[in-house]
Amino acid sequence: MVRRPIVVANWKMNKTIPEALQFAGDLRKSLKETGREGVDIVLAPPFTALKAVFDSVAGDTIDLAAQDLFWEERGAYTGEISAAMLSDIGCKYVIIGHSERRQYFGETDEGVNKKINRALYHNLTPIFCIGETLRQREEGATFKMIRGQVEKGLDGLSEGAMSSVVMAYEPVWAIGTGKTATPGQAEEVQGYIRAVLRESYGREVFDSVRILYGGSVTPENIGSLMKEPDIDGALVGGASLQVDSFVKIIKGGII
Repeated sequence: MVRRPIVVANWKMNKTIPEALQFAGDLRKSLKETGREGVDIVLAPPFTALKAVFDSVAGDTIDLAAQDLFWEERGAYTGEISAAMLSDIGCKYVIIGHSERRQYFGETDEGVNKKINRALYHNLTPIFCIGETLRQREEGATFKMIRGQVEKGLDGLSEGAMSSVVMAYEPVWAIGTGKTATPGQAEEVQGYIRAVLRESYGREVFDSVRILYGGSVTPENIGSLMKEPDIDGALVGGASLQVDSFVKIIKGGII
């Protein structure tokens, strides 16, 4: 089965509304000039810029993602945002379980599972992030950690629900460090993720679920990463903040 590539720009805590609109406008212009058939493009601005960016790219087949959500439908949860709110302003995707959420905000596998379920309830596609730390890799615990994150994060999901999830492998030691897993290292883990999914969900999910790589993705390394059979796209951080580099990554992600 041929899986359609997907490239996601995770802007993290960057860009005001004017900056986000400038980027969106420049991206639309650049894509019209260069073309980008064959790849899904997703922008994940900060919450404050979501609606403005959605309005700016409407009709251009550029999709919108939120960087997080809360698992409750509504209530006294100061500072949080619900899946219904994200759906209301045009989001199609939501990033869940990013390593920075786990590291700085104490996010757990159980919380990630609740968020995935809530996102699916509102027809949002979760971009479910998993990955090991440098210490875990050096101790030979990569596969153990990956299996635990996959099984706990997806606990209780049906095969039908799983078909609506995008996975993202992001080795924590490669995020924002300038270090990138080699294509072979990334493929080894992403192939393992696919094998774990096959155990729980069977051949169809094994074949169809898209698995992204995230961790210091650049225009220079995207091509070699995308040659690997189990890498279906990229979750891009720093290199997605400039239109030129992001467009080069998009072009590099088209196989």
